[in-house]
Amino acid sequence: MTIHFKIGSLNKPAVSGEIDYVKRIVDTPISAEEFRTLHGYVEYIGVTSQFKNVINTFKDDPYNTPAGFKRTYTLEADGVLRIDLKRDISYDSNGVLRPTNVLFSADSANPYEIAPMSGFIANLTCNPGIIYDLFINNPKANIGNQFKNRDEVMVEIAKILGPGVDISVELNNPFEKDFELILEEAARFRDILSPHRVVIKVPHTGVVNASNVGELLQGNKKLSRGYKNVSTSDAFSSHNLCLKLKEHGYRVNYTLMFEAYQTQLALQAKPYFINTFLRQRLVQSQTVNNYVACYEATNDPIHLRNLQQYLVDIDNLLATDSPSLLEVYQLAKSMLKYRHFSDKEGLDGLDGMRHNLRCLKNCNLEDTRLIVCSMEGEFNYPDIDKLLCEPEFLELNKKVVITTEPEYFARFTSTPQVITYQRRFMNAAQGQK
Repeated sequence: MTIHFKIGSLNKPAVSGEIDYVKRIVDTPISAEEFRTLHGYVEYIGVTSQFKNVINTFKDDPYNTPAGFKRTYTLEADGVLRIDLKRDISYDSNGVLRPTNVLFSADSANPYEIAPMSGFIANLTCNPGIIYDLFINNPKANIGNQFKNRDEVMVEIAKILGPGVDISVELNNPFEKDFELILEEAARFRDILSPHRVVIKVPHTGVVNASNVGELLQGNKKLSRGYKNVSTSDAFSSHNLCLKLKEHGYRVNYTLMFEAYQTQLALQAKPYFINTFLRQRLVQSQTVNNYVACYEATNDPIHLRNLQQYLVDIDNLLATDSPSLLEVYQLAKSMLKYRHFSDKEGLDGLDGMRHNLRCLKNCNLEDTRLIVCSMEGEFNYPDIDKLLCEPEFLELNKKVVITTEPEYFARFTSTPQVITYQRRFMNAAQGQK
């Protein structure tokens, strides 16, 4: 016979004035060993100030603890067992783990497409492009122009998603030199979403800075400096912004990570989320590989000239650069070698994801997770799904959040055979009750 123990099994009174809080957690499971240990020491059961803050922030349910929080407890010297709620999006309501270690997220600011999957995600990510271009200023999405500004959208999204979902929102201007103005923007997000849900997205900025970002907005919209021609100050500008925001109590989603070699240095900024971008990187690798293959098959230099132009188009080279065609060829070969594009480590475009997971395995940041983002095509998501079932990565599943547009996820909820079977079932039943 198996006997199940709970905090309530200790049969100890609540701390004076905290009974309405304590009644929410008496069902917290404890082991038989924990019961025997605690029973001899616990005099009262109480909650922490953080616990009270969480409950008072999310007041909808008077009987349970909200999703997005792990229940933890500490035995104090005076015999009070204090229950705390630690932010952890792996947990559903009442401290119950979500169905899988792998978590899902949506890239959207459209309340109409977020609502159908609100019960299945643990995070939402949005940036100015998603908020303004894809929703607010898109009459097909923002039906009847109901939402006029970012704050209105954030309020609605917070209402739809509830307490268990982190919401990552990107700064409108990461190049703002006045940190107080950045704090004002972050504080506005915090006021709308609550400190428990808000995550500030900080993009890596690299060679782009406040002085030259205007070049991206005018003329040919090309930067006059190559991505390698970066000062130490510019290179670490976004890293330092992450650290500053963390010092002010914000969790940070550090984004725009396209190559695996960015990861270890990014982790020094102590982010809550790091990212691995898949779509653009895989397409680039495939395109570069095609040019190289065509040149190697024909020895026709036109393929290297086309390759050089492509590298300019994707900002690997400047239009003013004048490398020899041999140097262009060697650059492309080096890129493909680093990305393992000719072996099983990178043929699926997931070598960066594999690398980042290994980095997290050896990382001392307990709460940091990897967001796998930017997907397309028939194989990206299925390949990710298979990778996470490989023995090496099973234990790292709890560090992974997969995010993309809701419509892309929707494609992988079903198969053609569903139609086949439903045809058979519906014709067999013929509407019988």
